[in-house]
Amino acid sequence: MTRLLILFSSLITSFSLFASDTNWQATQQQAKGETVYFHAWGGSQEINNYIRWAGNQVKQQYGVTLKHVKVTDIAETTTRLIAEKAAGKNSGGSVDMVWINGENFKSMKDNDLLFGPFVEGLPSWQYVDKTLPVDSDFSEPTLGLEAPWGVGQLVFIHDTQTLNNPPASFAELLSYAQAFPNRISYPKPPEFHGTSFLKALLIELTANNTALSKPVEQADFTALTAPLWQYLDQFHKVAWRQGKQFPASSTETFQLLDDGQLDLAITFNPNAVFSAQVSGNLAETTQTYAMQAGALSNIHFLAIPWNANASAGAQVVINFLLSPEAQSRKGDLNIWGDPSVLDNQYLTGSAKNTKLFSSIAEPHPSWQPALEKAWLERYGQ
Repeated sequence: MTRLLILFSSLITSFSLFASDTNWQATQQQAKGETVYFHAWGGSQEINNYIRWAGNQVKQQYGVTLKHVKVTDIAETTTRLIAEKAAGKNSGGSVDMVWINGENFKSMKDNDLLFGPFVEGLPSWQYVDKTLPVDSDFSEPTLGLEAPWGVGQLVFIHDTQTLNNPPASFAELLSYAQAFPNRISYPKPPEFHGTSFLKALLIELTANNTALSKPVEQADFTALTAPLWQYLDQFHKVAWRQGKQFPASSTETFQLLDDGQLDLAITFNPNAVFSAQVSGNLAETTQTYAMQAGALSNIHFLAIPWNANASAGAQVVINFLLSPEAQSRKGDLNIWGDPSVLDNQYLTGSAKNTKLFSSIAEPHPSWQPALEKAWLERYGQ
């Protein structure tokens, strides 16, 4: 009886693997000749170059054309998809693939804008490091509706020639800005890095209050953000350009650091300093650090809209982007340096050597629009 059960179990497993392989072959066949319109942030030359390389690879290997639609804020894409949903455009959509996480994922999920679940059907899923929080996005369960693509951490870059001992906390950052006016800033929210700066600051000022991990309540928001606005009122007086103007992006903070106007740049990639040095955008004496308490951290993901015109092509592209070849290149310190979501054993080259800082979890996604709205009301003019 035991032998029969073992044989039966083995047959079920073999059939499942065969069916899965057959399904994937059908997806690849359907994808041939498709054009995938990939909406992704276009503010980094290194990232744009990487996506161009990936496009060449999927064209050669699978006959899929990848078009990078460069966006400043993926919320623009969310708005477009909501409009298509309202208009009843349930097929032939203008967006085939998106790079998202956090509030944008929650918004797309809540509005039923996502295709899937599809993630566990990808052959490359087997390589993903399941010890990472790949099934949760800012505390929101992903349910197989988006595939993990990389690990992000909010970190700072300084030039050791001009600032050897950078501020180790946001309290120290304010003291530094007061001692050396016009030398510190952050990107203007709702730009992603600027909002992330606000969240990390709020976490420190509230000692990571448990309310931050839950949907925002107005009473909690008013009480918990009071010290944030007090801090920023003081900080802006001594910030770069007296807080009347802010860098437009992380990339601009790199330029301002390199020009000697700022003492700190900000990024969500702990390896970004290396590719910036290689491309000549930052001096060799620059290095990355995180605040002593840790770095605000999250996974960023790839998803497919429910009405994608090329859902098969998008799955093939995402599967390739999760392959050891593509993840090793993405993690290469001389190319992009984005920390990989794969188990380290599958990586090659410098991608294997990425060292992450201790992590601080993101607040619930509902805090993001609430913070952005309140910041713009106070400082947006």
